[in-house]
Amino acid sequence: MKVVMCYPYVTPGMRGEVQDTLKTRWIGQYHKVDRFEEMFEKKFGIEPGHAVAVNSGTSALELAYDLIGLTKNDGTLKEVITTPLTCTATNIPLVRYGCQLHFCDIDKSSLCVTPSEIRKVARGLDNLRCVVVVSLAGIKAEIPDVPCPVVSDNCQALGIYDPKADFTAYSFQAIKHITTGDGGMLVCKDKAMADEAKLRRWFGIDRTKKLANNWQPYKNRAILFDIKYPGYKFQMTDIAAGMGIAGLREWEEILEQRKKIFEMYKREVKHIKGVEMIDGKENTYWLAGLLVDDRDSFSKFMMERGIETNVMHVRNDIYDIFKPFKAKLPNLDSIDDKYLYIPLHNRLTPKQVRYVIKTMHQWDWQRRNDENKGNKGRKAL
Repeated sequence: MKVVMCYPYVTPGMRGEVQDTLKTRWIGQYHKVDRFEEMFEKKFGIEPGHAVAVNSGTSALELAYDLIGLTKNDGTLKEVITTPLTCTATNIPLVRYGCQLHFCDIDKSSLCVTPSEIRKVARGLDNLRCVVVVSLAGIKAEIPDVPCPVVSDNCQALGIYDPKADFTAYSFQAIKHITTGDGGMLVCKDKAMADEAKLRRWFGIDRTKKLANNWQPYKNRAILFDIKYPGYKFQMTDIAAGMGIAGLREWEEILEQRKKIFEMYKREVKHIKGVEMIDGKENTYWLAGLLVDDRDSFSKFMMERGIETNVMHVRNDIYDIFKPFKAKLPNLDSIDDKYLYIPLHNRLTPKQVRYVIKTMHQWDWQRRNDENKGNKGRKAL
């Protein structure tokens, strides 16, 4: 039996929304993008007008960094506290903008950064411009109380929203809870920032003014709108938004199924020696993570039996571009060779889940037998 790590979840409702969009004139950004933003706000308890749909979670993060002012090349030192245990999309833009990164240690049970660890790093920083927290694998990272903007990277944690964050980024990439093929959402605490983000996501042009003038830039030789800030081409399309709309309609069912699979794993892992589940106080179950004492043996055993496993998140500070920012991180170092993820997605069948659980137990039994044989051999000597 082949059991894959992740699988895009595309429903008949999503296909129907795409087909509906393709029958119209408007397949780029139009009314469905607005509708998706409104549905997103209602679904997750966000104030109206604060959600900005974009073409990827990475774009959502870039917009947040831009709005904070991290993109400005003004010669000032821009210090940012962040985590190395995340997708590189979190941190690569910060390096590109010339920021001084300060990597923060993690909590060993959730693998997320914590306010206490952030406070330790923040001491003595005179030019702290931003703190980035990552809700890893669906597990909520707490928002710290710091004297600078906080960006909450929730690209792996759809459904988690904390209004204490100044900016919150979400992703609808292919294998996320809800997919739009690729896409993202930026939620801004400040409504004025959300309005500015909507300008910057499309070259800095006010689309409402273009629409009001039938998309014409001139009238009676006068320009009808201006560009005050050099923006991006980060907008979402109606094709993608249609998929997102359908996905939001099914959100509760999607989350419930993922939770059920996660809880099945968690119950069984308690009985497997040298393995524990990665979890937190609040979880939306994007991945099912384990800490395994003998990760290489476990991964090999599972792969030989057709079950994919993956570390998913390579700690960023092993890449050359992040090495200048490497720091002592005892908690992360202690689990660096232990963390691993097993299959969790909405295409998993009950039979496949039971097979994964059975195989994990088989690995445990084999390892215990090998240990017993080794102990007997040593006694004989």
